[in-house]
Amino acid sequence: MKKFLLIAGGLMCLFLNVQAQKTNLDKVVAVVGNNIILLSDLNQQYAIYLNQGNPADEKAKCYFLQQMLVQKLLKQQAEIDSIMVDDSQVDDALDKRMRYQIQRMGGQDRLEQFLQKSVLQYKDEMRPDIKEGLIAEKMQAKITENTNVTPLEVKKYFETYKKDSLPDIGTEVEVGEIALYPKLTKAEKQKYYDKLDAIRLRIKSGEDFGFLAKTYSEDPGSASEGGDLGFFDRSQMVKEFTAWAFKLKAGEMSPVFETENGYHILQVIERRGEQVHARHILIRPQTTAASLERVKLKADSIYKDITDKKLPFFTAASTYSDNKETQYNGGMMLYADNQTTRTTFIPVEKLDPTVFVVIDTMKVGNISKPVAFNNPQDGKEGYKIFLLKSKIPPHKGNLDQDYPKFKERAQSEKQARVMSEWFQKRKETTYIRVDDEFATCDEMKLWVNKDKK
Repeated sequence: MKKFLLIAGGLMCLFLNVQAQKTNLDKVVAVVGNNIILLSDLNQQYAIYLNQGNPADEKAKCYFLQQMLVQKLLKQQAEIDSIMVDDSQVDDALDKRMRYQIQRMGGQDRLEQFLQKSVLQYKDEMRPDIKEGLIAEKMQAKITENTNVTPLEVKKYFETYKKDSLPDIGTEVEVGEIALYPKLTKAEKQKYYDKLDAIRLRIKSGEDFGFLAKTYSEDPGSASEGGDLGFFDRSQMVKEFTAWAFKLKAGEMSPVFETENGYHILQVIERRGEQVHARHILIRPQTTAASLERVKLKADSIYKDITDKKLPFFTAASTYSDNKETQYNGGMMLYADNQTTRTTFIPVEKLDPTVFVVIDTMKVGNISKPVAFNNPQDGKEGYKIFLLKSKIPPHKGNLDQDYPKFKERAQSEKQARVMSEWFQKRKETTYIRVDDEFATCDEMKLWVNKDKK
């Protein structure tokens, strides 16, 4: 083993010398197999940490370096197993990261000032790391995909808790909703159609699509990028958008068309197999007083039918609700922070404050009168009817009420053991070197091996 590592070390020195020239002598802080981690990469992670509002702490870099070592080891195995991710997945993850960062900093200008570079440049720099992270996640999922727990294992896990150390479970509720959005008449929407059609004609006359998208588009995710959506496949967009995107040839522009999000014009930039690179301009029709009055009358009518026992709440939600996320679940809201179990039990502190205010004084089984709402994220207005299906008061964790929670914890612990064993085996057969500046970090104790060094 020592001989193997000495040879690998010699080859790695040559590799690092070449890499150093390519990175303008950017310091290499760690090596995992044939992968290197640069100081600039580590500093970039630290900058994101600061951007999230965390206090300055140089020791945090030790934690980030450990996470990067883990990622590199998983990436190396993913290359062996031919595990890849689509460009569309990378684009989606990158866009989500950018939207969060922009929102956190209070605007794109502030983010660019903090980064001292443009968002476009920052996205280009982040892309390889985002892609690598997605590949590592996919590799980790493969390693643990068959790691399940039996009811007996859940019971044994529960019994590891001492009676006085069982977790306190706060109040949880099950809440159903019927969301109703106003529908504009054709006459009410016409001016928005005309506005976008005029922009389309300006583009056809020679004006720049990207500039007009930045000026007029009401899509917060792409307007700042000149409407650029990156690459996407047929499953990622609403059907009307997908139909035009895959119908047009590179360079062609669509007429004005409508989706649930508003009016669009779309231009295809490039086709690559079953993926399209496109940009668009979105104009969102604004709610009118008349449309709000119409939807209120509809909400009142549905509420009356439910309370008069003419229509069950769950049937009404499936038939009338405009919220697609809950419509096919009988209107029941899912706990957004727990995507794995898809539970309908939601801790009250995790509820949207506007929802909590309504259900807080309700009794189990009660239906609320229609409540006006305005979603600050997408600007949608309308009315909602709520059902408080159940309410579990605060209690000590127990298997009867909280089996799904303990099952999830037991499975996470088992997956962690599987991953730990996997890492231990891979570390023994992989060349790993950590720069002296970070070798004394507590997080590096499991990575730094004197024989390997």
